[in-house]
Amino acid sequence: MIPYGRQNISEADIDAVVSVLRSDYLTQGPVVPEFEKSICEYTGASHAVAVNSGTSALHIACLSLGLGKGDWLWTSTISFVASANCGLYCGSSVDFIDIDPVTWNIDIKQLEAKLIAAKKINKLPKVLVVVHLSGLLCDMEEIHRLSKHYGFYVIEDACHAIGGRYKESQVGSCIYSNITVFSFHPVKNITTGEGGMAITNDDSLAGKMTILRSHGITKDEDLMIHKSDGPWYYQQIDLGFNYRMTDIQAALGISQLLHLEDNIKKRHEISRFYSNAFSNLPLQLPHKYSNQYSGAHLYIIRIKKSHINRTRKEVFQLLLDSGIGVNIHYIPIHTQPYYQNLGFAFGDFPEAELYYEEAISLPIFPGLSKIDQSVVVSAVVKAVQ
Repeated sequence: MIPYGRQNISEADIDAVVSVLRSDYLTQGPVVPEFEKSICEYTGASHAVAVNSGTSALHIACLSLGLGKGDWLWTSTISFVASANCGLYCGSSVDFIDIDPVTWNIDIKQLEAKLIAAKKINKLPKVLVVVHLSGLLCDMEEIHRLSKHYGFYVIEDACHAIGGRYKESQVGSCIYSNITVFSFHPVKNITTGEGGMAITNDDSLAGKMTILRSHGITKDEDLMIHKSDGPWYYQQIDLGFNYRMTDIQAALGISQLLHLEDNIKKRHEISRFYSNAFSNLPLQLPHKYSNQYSGAHLYIIRIKKSHINRTRKEVFQLLLDSGIGVNIHYIPIHTQPYYQNLGFAFGDFPEAELYYEEAISLPIFPGLSKIDQSVVVSAVVKAVQ
Protein backbone atom coordinates (compact mmCIF):
# COMPACT_ATOMS: atom_id res chain seq x y z
CA MET A 1 0.00 0.00 0.00
CA ILE A 2 1.36 3.41 -1.01
CA PRO A 3 0.41 5.77 1.87
CA TYR A 4 -1.01 9.25 1.21
CA GLY A 5 1.71 10.73 3.42
CA ARG A 6 4.84 9.58 5.20
CA GLN A 7 7.58 11.11 7.32
CA ASN A 8 11.01 11.59 5.75
CA ILE A 9 13.64 10.73 8.39
CA SER A 10 17.36 10.94 7.60
CA GLU A 11 20.39 9.60 9.47
CA ALA A 12 21.12 13.18 10.48
CA ASP A 13 17.66 13.37 12.09
CA ILE A 14 18.33 10.17 14.01
CA ASP A 15 21.75 11.43 15.13
CA ALA A 16 20.18 14.69 16.37
CA VAL A 17 17.68 12.78 18.51
CA VAL A 18 20.33 10.39 19.84
CA SER A 19 22.47 13.37 20.82
CA VAL A 20 19.65 14.64 23.06
CA LEU A 21 19.10 11.16 24.50
CA ARG A 22 22.75 11.20 25.58
CA SER A 23 22.46 14.70 27.08
CA ASP A 24 21.31 15.95 30.47
CA TYR A 25 17.88 17.11 29.25
CA LEU A 26 15.07 15.10 27.68
CA THR A 27 12.05 17.32 28.30
CA GLN A 28 12.17 21.10 27.89
CA GLY A 29 15.83 22.07 27.99
CA PRO A 30 18.14 24.16 25.80
CA VAL A 31 17.14 22.57 22.48
CA VAL A 32 13.53 23.83 22.54
CA PRO A 33 14.52 27.53 22.48
CA GLU A 34 17.08 26.67 19.81
CA PHE A 35 14.28 25.23 17.66
CA GLU A 36 12.12 28.29 18.34
CA LYS A 37 14.98 30.54 17.24
CA SER A 38 15.44 28.48 14.06
CA ILE A 39 11.75 28.88 13.18
CA CYS A 40 11.95 32.63 13.78
CA GLU A 41 14.98 32.92 11.54
CA TYR A 42 13.26 30.87 8.83
CA THR A 43 9.94 32.73 8.90
CA GLY A 44 11.20 36.20 9.80
CA ALA A 45 8.86 36.41 12.81
CA SER A 46 9.87 37.80 16.19
CA HIS A 47 8.66 35.02 18.50
CA ALA A 48 7.94 31.29 18.33
CA VAL A 49 6.39 29.22 21.11
CA ALA A 50 6.92 25.46 20.77
CA VAL A 51 4.19 23.15 22.03
CA ASN A 52 3.23 19.48 21.88
CA SER A 53 0.77 19.71 18.96
CA GLY A 54 -0.78 22.04 16.44
CA THR A 55 -4.04 21.76 18.40
CA SER A 56 -2.32 23.02 21.55
CA ALA A 57 -0.89 25.91 19.56
CA LEU A 58 -4.38 26.85 18.33
CA HIS A 59 -5.72 26.68 21.89
CA ILE A 60 -3.13 28.95 23.49
CA ALA A 61 -3.29 31.29 20.50
CA CYS A 62 -7.02 31.79 21.08
CA LEU A 63 -6.55 32.22 24.83
CA SER A 64 -3.77 34.77 24.36
CA LEU A 65 -6.13 36.85 22.20
CA GLY A 66 -8.68 36.87 25.01
CA LEU A 67 -11.24 34.63 23.30
CA GLY A 68 -13.88 33.52 25.78
CA LYS A 69 -17.53 33.23 26.68
CA GLY A 70 -19.74 35.55 24.66
CA ASP A 71 -17.22 35.76 21.79
CA TRP A 72 -17.33 34.20 18.32
CA LEU A 73 -14.67 32.30 16.42
CA TRP A 74 -15.16 31.78 12.69
CA THR A 75 -13.28 29.35 10.50
CA SER A 76 -13.58 27.18 7.40
CA THR A 77 -15.78 24.11 7.68
CA ILE A 78 -13.31 22.21 5.46
CA SER A 79 -10.56 21.56 7.94
CA PHE A 80 -9.66 19.20 10.75
CA VAL A 81 -11.95 19.68 13.74
CA ALA A 82 -9.16 21.33 15.78
CA SER A 83 -9.57 24.55 13.78
CA ALA A 84 -13.02 24.97 15.34
CA ASN A 85 -12.59 23.08 18.60
CA CYS A 86 -10.02 25.60 19.80
CA GLY A 87 -12.82 28.13 20.09
CA LEU A 88 -15.02 25.78 22.11
CA TYR A 89 -12.10 25.07 24.45
CA CYS A 90 -12.14 28.79 25.32
CA GLY A 91 -15.89 28.85 25.92
CA SER A 92 -16.67 30.86 22.78
CA SER A 93 -19.27 30.18 20.11
CA VAL A 94 -18.16 28.89 16.70
CA ASP A 95 -19.43 29.55 13.20
CA PHE A 96 -18.19 28.69 9.74
CA ILE A 97 -17.65 30.21 6.31
CA ASP A 98 -18.29 28.19 3.16
CA ILE A 99 -15.40 27.48 0.80
CA ASP A 100 -14.44 28.94 -2.56
CA PRO A 101 -15.29 26.41 -5.33
CA VAL A 102 -11.88 26.95 -6.98
CA THR A 103 -9.38 27.25 -4.12
CA TRP A 104 -11.32 25.22 -1.49
CA ASN A 105 -10.23 27.76 1.10
CA ILE A 106 -12.46 30.34 2.81
CA ASP A 107 -14.62 32.12 0.25
CA ILE A 108 -13.60 35.77 0.71
CA LYS A 109 -16.80 37.14 -0.80
CA GLN A 110 -18.94 35.03 1.54
CA LEU A 111 -16.72 36.05 4.45
CA GLU A 112 -17.28 39.74 3.71
CA ALA A 113 -21.03 39.26 3.27
CA LYS A 114 -21.21 37.41 6.57
CA LEU A 115 -19.23 40.17 8.31
CA ILE A 116 -21.63 42.82 6.98
CA ALA A 117 -24.60 40.83 8.28
CA ALA A 118 -22.92 40.10 11.64
CA LYS A 119 -22.13 43.76 12.23
CA LYS A 120 -25.81 44.63 11.92
CA ILE A 121 -26.70 42.26 14.79
CA ASN A 122 -23.54 42.91 16.84
CA LYS A 123 -22.19 39.37 16.40
CA LEU A 124 -18.86 39.99 14.70
CA PRO A 125 -16.16 37.39 15.33
CA LYS A 126 -13.39 38.10 17.78
CA VAL A 127 -11.11 35.60 16.02
CA LEU A 128 -10.98 34.30 12.46
CA VAL A 129 -8.98 31.08 12.02
CA VAL A 130 -7.79 31.09 8.40
CA VAL A 131 -7.04 27.57 7.14
CA HIS A 132 -4.48 27.17 4.35
CA LEU A 133 -5.90 23.88 3.05
CA SER A 134 -3.27 21.56 1.53
CA GLY A 135 -0.71 24.38 1.75
CA LEU A 136 -2.49 26.68 -0.72
CA LEU A 137 -2.56 30.09 0.92
CA CYS A 138 -5.65 32.22 1.40
CA ASP A 139 -5.77 35.81 0.18
CA MET A 140 -4.18 37.12 3.37
CA GLU A 141 -3.90 40.72 2.21
CA GLU A 142 -7.67 40.92 1.75
CA ILE A 143 -8.35 39.08 5.02
CA HIS A 144 -6.02 41.51 6.79
CA ARG A 145 -7.95 44.43 5.29
CA LEU A 146 -11.23 42.97 6.51
CA SER A 147 -9.79 42.33 9.98
CA LYS A 148 -8.84 45.98 10.35
CA HIS A 149 -12.20 47.19 9.07
CA TYR A 150 -14.30 44.87 11.27
CA GLY A 151 -11.96 44.59 14.25
CA PHE A 152 -11.22 40.88 14.56
CA TYR A 153 -8.01 38.99 15.22
CA VAL A 154 -6.52 36.62 12.62
CA ILE A 155 -4.93 33.26 13.37
CA GLU A 156 -3.40 31.50 10.39
CA ASP A 157 -3.89 27.74 10.67
CA ALA A 158 -0.81 26.99 8.59
CA CYS A 159 -0.51 23.38 9.73
CA HIS A 160 -0.31 22.41 6.03
CA ALA A 161 1.67 25.40 4.87
CA ILE A 162 5.13 25.71 6.45
CA GLY A 163 7.61 26.32 3.65
CA GLY A 164 5.12 28.28 1.57
CA ARG A 165 5.35 31.93 0.57
CA TYR A 166 2.72 34.63 0.01
CA LYS A 167 3.79 37.60 -2.11
CA GLU A 168 7.42 36.81 -1.25
CA SER A 169 6.79 36.74 2.52
CA GLN A 170 7.35 33.42 4.28
CA VAL A 171 4.35 31.70 5.82
CA GLY A 172 4.71 32.41 9.53
CA SER A 173 6.00 35.95 9.07
CA CYS A 174 2.66 37.16 10.53
CA ILE A 175 2.66 40.21 8.28
CA TYR A 176 -1.09 39.77 7.73
CA SER A 177 -2.06 37.98 10.96
CA ASN A 178 -1.69 38.13 14.72
CA ILE A 179 -0.54 34.54 15.16
CA THR A 180 0.42 31.70 12.81
CA VAL A 181 0.21 28.06 13.88
CA PHE A 182 2.25 25.14 12.55
CA SER A 183 1.85 21.38 13.08
CA PHE A 184 4.74 18.93 13.05
CA HIS A 185 2.74 15.69 12.82
CA PRO A 186 4.59 12.95 10.87
CA VAL A 187 2.69 13.54 7.60
CA LYS A 188 3.37 17.29 7.65
CA ASN A 189 6.17 19.03 5.74
CA ILE A 190 8.50 18.67 8.71
CA THR A 191 7.92 16.53 11.79
CA THR A 192 8.83 16.36 15.44
CA GLY A 193 6.75 13.18 15.91
CA GLU A 194 3.97 15.18 17.53
CA GLY A 195 4.42 18.88 18.01
CA GLY A 196 3.40 22.37 17.02
CA MET A 197 4.40 26.01 17.11
CA ALA A 198 2.66 29.35 17.57
CA ILE A 199 4.44 32.27 15.88
CA THR A 200 3.82 35.98 16.41
CA ASN A 201 5.42 39.40 16.16
CA ASP A 202 3.61 40.61 19.29
CA ASP A 203 5.72 40.58 22.48
CA SER A 204 2.66 40.42 24.74
CA LEU A 205 1.01 37.53 22.88
CA ALA A 206 4.28 35.59 22.89
CA GLY A 207 4.63 36.10 26.64
CA LYS A 208 1.06 34.95 27.30
CA MET A 209 1.43 31.83 25.16
CA THR A 210 4.75 30.95 26.83
CA ILE A 211 3.08 31.09 30.25
CA LEU A 212 -0.01 29.17 29.10
CA ARG A 213 1.98 26.25 27.64
CA SER A 214 3.58 25.50 31.02
CA HIS A 215 0.86 25.38 33.68
CA GLY A 216 0.60 29.18 33.87
CA ILE A 217 3.84 29.16 35.85
CA THR A 218 6.71 31.63 35.69
CA LYS A 219 10.12 32.04 37.28
CA ASP A 220 10.47 35.55 35.87
CA GLU A 221 10.48 37.90 38.87
CA ASP A 222 9.24 40.77 36.69
CA LEU A 223 6.00 38.83 36.13
CA MET A 224 5.46 37.74 39.74
CA ILE A 225 2.73 39.21 41.91
CA HIS A 226 5.02 39.53 44.93
CA LYS A 227 8.73 39.19 45.65
CA SER A 228 10.46 35.85 45.05
CA ASP A 229 11.37 33.66 48.04
CA GLY A 230 14.62 32.55 46.39
CA PRO A 231 16.22 30.94 43.32
CA TRP A 232 13.94 27.90 43.57
CA TYR A 233 10.77 29.97 43.54
CA TYR A 234 8.01 30.03 40.93
CA GLN A 235 4.50 31.41 40.79
CA GLN A 236 1.38 30.30 38.97
CA ILE A 237 -0.03 33.52 37.55
CA ASP A 238 -2.55 32.02 35.11
CA LEU A 239 -4.45 28.78 34.50
CA GLY A 240 -2.18 27.07 31.99
CA PHE A 241 -1.57 23.64 30.56
CA ASN A 242 1.16 21.06 30.15
CA TYR A 243 1.62 21.74 26.43
CA ARG A 244 5.42 21.75 26.42
CA MET A 245 7.57 20.31 23.66
CA THR A 246 10.49 18.05 24.61
CA ASP A 247 14.12 18.52 23.64
CA ILE A 248 13.89 15.17 21.84
CA GLN A 249 11.18 16.56 19.57
CA ALA A 250 12.92 19.91 19.15
CA ALA A 251 16.18 18.26 18.07
CA LEU A 252 14.29 16.38 15.36
CA GLY A 253 12.58 19.63 14.32
CA ILE A 254 15.86 21.53 13.97
CA SER A 255 17.30 18.78 11.80
CA GLN A 256 14.13 18.50 9.71
CA LEU A 257 14.02 22.25 9.11
CA LEU A 258 17.38 22.05 7.33
CA HIS A 259 15.73 19.93 4.61
CA LEU A 260 12.39 21.74 4.38
CA GLU A 261 13.13 23.63 1.16
CA ASP A 262 14.25 20.44 -0.60
CA ASN A 263 11.20 18.58 0.68
CA ILE A 264 8.81 21.27 -0.58
CA LYS A 265 10.56 21.25 -3.96
CA LYS A 266 10.02 17.47 -4.22
CA ARG A 267 6.36 17.89 -3.30
CA HIS A 268 5.98 20.44 -6.10
CA GLU A 269 7.64 18.08 -8.56
CA ILE A 270 5.13 15.35 -7.66
CA SER A 271 2.27 17.84 -7.90
CA ARG A 272 3.35 18.91 -11.40
CA PHE A 273 3.69 15.27 -12.50
CA TYR A 274 0.16 14.52 -11.32
CA SER A 275 -1.35 17.66 -12.83
CA ASN A 276 0.22 17.00 -16.23
CA ALA A 277 -0.96 13.38 -16.17
CA PHE A 278 -4.51 14.30 -15.12
CA SER A 279 -5.01 17.36 -17.31
CA ASN A 280 -7.46 15.63 -19.68
CA LEU A 281 -9.38 13.64 -17.08
CA PRO A 282 -12.82 14.56 -15.63
CA LEU A 283 -11.21 15.96 -12.48
CA GLN A 284 -10.88 19.32 -10.78
CA LEU A 285 -7.21 19.73 -9.91
CA PRO A 286 -5.55 21.86 -7.21
CA HIS A 287 -5.57 25.57 -7.91
CA LYS A 288 -2.31 27.48 -8.36
CA TYR A 289 -1.60 31.18 -7.81
CA SER A 290 1.10 33.16 -9.56
CA ASN A 291 1.79 35.27 -6.46
CA GLN A 292 2.33 32.47 -3.97
CA TYR A 293 4.33 29.30 -3.40
CA SER A 294 2.20 26.57 -1.87
CA GLY A 295 3.37 24.37 0.97
CA ALA A 296 2.12 21.47 -1.21
CA HIS A 297 1.24 19.35 1.81
CA LEU A 298 -1.66 17.57 0.07
CA TYR A 299 -2.63 16.81 -3.51
CA ILE A 300 -6.43 16.81 -3.65
CA ILE A 301 -8.51 15.99 -6.70
CA ARG A 302 -12.26 16.38 -7.10
CA ILE A 303 -14.27 13.79 -9.03
CA LYS A 304 -16.66 15.49 -11.44
CA LYS A 305 -19.72 13.37 -10.90
CA SER A 306 -21.47 14.64 -14.02
CA HIS A 307 -18.65 13.29 -16.22
CA ILE A 308 -18.08 9.78 -14.88
CA ASN A 309 -20.31 6.84 -14.00
CA ARG A 310 -18.80 6.21 -10.57
CA THR A 311 -19.29 7.93 -7.23
CA ARG A 312 -16.41 9.27 -5.20
CA LYS A 313 -16.84 6.33 -2.83
CA GLU A 314 -16.51 3.87 -5.71
CA VAL A 315 -13.41 5.63 -7.05
CA PHE A 316 -11.94 5.72 -3.54
CA GLN A 317 -12.46 1.97 -3.11
CA LEU A 318 -11.00 1.18 -6.53
CA LEU A 319 -7.85 3.12 -5.62
CA LEU A 320 -7.58 1.34 -2.27
CA ASP A 321 -7.98 -2.01 -4.05
CA SER A 322 -5.13 -0.94 -6.34
CA GLY A 323 -2.82 -0.39 -3.37
CA ILE A 324 -3.15 3.41 -3.28
CA GLY A 325 -3.56 4.70 0.28
CA VAL A 326 -5.91 7.57 -0.52
CA ASN A 327 -7.59 9.70 2.13
CA ILE A 328 -10.22 12.44 2.48
CA HIS A 329 -9.38 15.95 3.72
CA TYR A 330 -11.85 16.74 5.19
CA ILE A 331 -15.35 15.85 6.34
CA PRO A 332 -17.09 19.24 6.80
CA ILE A 333 -16.88 20.11 10.49
CA HIS A 334 -20.47 21.35 10.62
CA THR A 335 -21.71 17.86 9.66
CA GLN A 336 -20.03 16.17 12.62
CA PRO A 337 -22.54 14.92 15.25
CA TYR A 338 -21.06 17.14 17.98
CA TYR A 339 -21.54 20.26 15.87
CA GLN A 340 -24.97 19.14 14.69
CA ASN A 341 -25.91 19.05 18.37
CA LEU A 342 -24.81 22.70 18.55
CA GLY A 343 -27.38 23.59 15.90
CA PHE A 344 -25.60 23.14 12.57
CA ALA A 345 -27.34 21.15 9.84
CA PHE A 346 -26.72 19.58 6.47
CA GLY A 347 -27.24 22.21 3.79
CA ASP A 348 -25.76 25.06 5.84
CA PHE A 349 -22.61 25.26 3.70
CA PRO A 350 -23.44 23.71 0.30
CA GLU A 351 -20.11 24.18 -1.48
CA ALA A 352 -18.25 22.45 1.37
CA GLU A 353 -20.72 19.56 1.25
CA LEU A 354 -20.33 19.24 -2.53
CA TYR A 355 -16.54 19.31 -2.09
CA TYR A 356 -16.79 16.48 0.43
CA GLU A 357 -18.76 14.35 -2.04
CA GLU A 358 -16.01 14.74 -4.66
CA ALA A 359 -12.62 15.12 -2.92
CA ILE A 360 -9.84 12.52 -2.71
CA SER A 361 -6.31 13.09 -1.40
CA LEU A 362 -3.63 11.25 -3.37
CA PRO A 363 -0.21 10.17 -2.06
CA ILE A 364 2.33 12.99 -1.91
CA PHE A 365 5.50 13.03 0.19
CA PRO A 366 9.21 13.57 -0.57
CA GLY A 367 10.09 9.88 -0.54
CA LEU A 368 7.42 8.90 -3.09
CA SER A 369 9.36 7.26 -5.90
CA LYS A 370 8.86 7.92 -9.61
CA ILE A 371 7.64 4.35 -10.02
CA ASP A 372 5.05 4.77 -7.27
CA GLN A 373 3.95 8.11 -8.74
CA SER A 374 3.31 6.33 -12.04
CA VAL A 375 1.42 3.59 -10.21
CA VAL A 376 -0.81 6.24 -8.64
CA VAL A 377 -1.45 7.90 -12.00
CA SER A 378 -2.32 4.62 -13.69
CA ALA A 379 -4.72 3.68 -10.93
CA VAL A 380 -6.48 7.08 -11.06
CA VAL A 381 -6.80 6.99 -14.86
CA LYS A 382 -8.32 3.52 -14.68
CA ALA A 383 -10.69 4.48 -11.85
CA VAL A 384 -12.20 7.57 -13.48
CA GLN A 385 -12.45 6.48 -17.12
